[in-house]
Amino acid sequence: QVQLAESGGALVQAGGSLRLSCAASGRTFSNYAVGWFRQAPGKERELVAAISRSGASRYCADSVKGRFTISRDSAKNTVYLQMSSLEPEDTAVYYCAADQSNSGLVYSQYQYDYWGQGTQVTVSS
Repeated sequence: QVQLAESGGALVQAGGSLRLSCAASGRTFSNYAVGWFRQAPGKERELVAAISRSGASRYCADSVKGRFTISRDSAKNTVYLQMSSLEPEDTAVYYCAADQSNSGLVYSQYQYDYWGQGTQVTVSS
């Protein structure tokens, strides 16, 4: 079993940048495909970005493409979400999730086995 801990959320002005971290403990993180999700008040949880076990395959949702980048550092057992040109619409709780069954990109939240507690990102206009 792997435990996930997100960090890096903050209050930032529109146009600013943040880097979220998802640190894993308990197991080798490179054995898991990882996704970043977000959930804004009153909205469904949505996939923001995903990365394969090896890191060779990456996905970003259209709403964040060109602004967000997902990456992983196996030596640090950490997956990152670099966010730039932030918009008020990016305000949400951001969660990372890990899937132990698939080596490629995982798009559905229902396929993920482990979840972190979330980190709040608030973008002011």
